[in-house]
Amino acid sequence: MKCPFCKSDDTQVIDSRVSDDGESIRRRRRCAACNKRFTTYETVEFRMPRVVKQNGTREEFDLEKLRESFNIALNKRPVSTALVDEAIATVRDEVIALGEREVPTRQIGEIVMRELHKLDQVAYIRFASVYRSFQDADDFRVAIREVQRPAKK
Repeated sequence: MKCPFCKSDDTQVIDSRVSDDGESIRRRRRCAACNKRFTTYETVEFRMPRVVKQNGTREEFDLEKLRESFNIALNKRPVSTALVDEAIATVRDEVIALGEREVPTRQIGEIVMRELHKLDQVAYIRFASVYRSFQDADDFRVAIREVQRPAKK
């Protein structure tokens, strides 16, 4: 770690503590060259995989795009923001847990569908109709039968 004052590479950790929330480590450092002290924080950085779209293009995983999909499906539905945030976090965590550098949109869509199934039947049908490109009323009947069955875990 370079000293922010003199830019020397010769710094030493003199104290380390876990933060109150347990999510980071606070380190007190001293520069051997100028003898000044400074604090650094160490946190975990998750690298989200790239998303492979159906047309083969790749893009960064976008949490806001995911949130927008949930919001569209849940528009005017009685589902709390806290539950939506939990579902989005679950999708994000499952995508990270896959441990892949690239994840197809189909795989993400299936995780989203499972979470929407838990939250709201109407939202599930809305998302499924777009995600699965429903063509006629029979497609809706199949999806309605799916929501009447218990959600898969």
